[in-house]
Amino acid sequence: MNKQTDLLNLTPEEIQAKMEALGEKAYRGKQIFKWLYRGVNEFSMMTDLSEQLRCKLDTEFTISKPQILKKLKSDDSYTTKYLFLLEDNNIIESVLMKYTYGNTVCLSTQVGCKMGCKFCASSLDGYIRNLSSAEMVAQILAIESDISLGDNKRMIDNIVLMGSGEPLDNYDNTIKFLRLINNPMGLNMSFRNVTLSTCGIVPKIERLAQEMLPITLTVSLHAPDDQKRKELMPVASTYSISDILKACRDYFETTGRRVTFEYALMKGLNDNDRDAYLLSEKLSGFSCHVNIIPVNEIQGKPYLRSDEAAVRRFMNILKTKGISVTKRRELGLDINGACGQLRRGYSQKG
Repeated sequence: MNKQTDLLNLTPEEIQAKMEALGEKAYRGKQIFKWLYRGVNEFSMMTDLSEQLRCKLDTEFTISKPQILKKLKSDDSYTTKYLFLLEDNNIIESVLMKYTYGNTVCLSTQVGCKMGCKFCASSLDGYIRNLSSAEMVAQILAIESDISLGDNKRMIDNIVLMGSGEPLDNYDNTIKFLRLINNPMGLNMSFRNVTLSTCGIVPKIERLAQEMLPITLTVSLHAPDDQKRKELMPVASTYSISDILKACRDYFETTGRRVTFEYALMKGLNDNDRDAYLLSEKLSGFSCHVNIIPVNEIQGKPYLRSDEAAVRRFMNILKTKGISVTKRRELGLDINGACGQLRRGYSQKG
């Protein structure tokens, strides 16, 4: 039996071609695409299609529809964490964050992660597989449906590819996902409202620059020198900080988009004055931004959060050296809001 094609993987033009292959009018493809991005995941609900066509669609195609396995809301109601069950029984997680400027969804791009960053829960249970572009889109649509007021208004303003997985390790599906959500007939999400976070896969950063998508690139740095970075991030054994910074400078020159560097502060490890001065030196003269993140502590891991005094001192050194820096607003700490924590906790209980 042939595997059914997931329509959420397809552009309007690709769905149009599928319709013509079925002997239908091409314009049906646009109708179907619009239904998909209104959150409709049952062909029987596509009421402007004939019953005959709906039966054909049911036979030939499928639509990703992750099941909400668990939902946790923070005490302050600003953060909701979703645990999704996929059709192959794998589990992923996404986070809805409410800000004054709109709703942001942080979504996963892989089941698990192979990058092995020592302070991150996403890699602890290993890598299982890439998510399809459809499974990425479906996370957004499922959350939007869950919080919808029933008036067909778009509820998600920003997308962050910063959940479980390395987006650039799932390059082709990630790029197709970005183009799908940008489509005016779909979510019509501006590329400028999308942030992609990577641990620093240099060839893929260079390739991403050539896509000319004006998204915000965020690079997980977490150390000012290669030796210390190798202790935290296996990818540092392949790509040096100088290689990453060159790729990021080229990205900025090609796209005109300022790069953000994430720096998770860990007590007694990468939060001292020397680290701050060395980081300032490495970033000097580069139009970039540093996002300071007190590390999320994970049971069984030795990495502890820097205290507030250390955070302030580290940031002040960067500021005095002319580096743009902010501390990330922390949301969802009471619901295991960091990448991979909820999924791992659920799996261990199972």
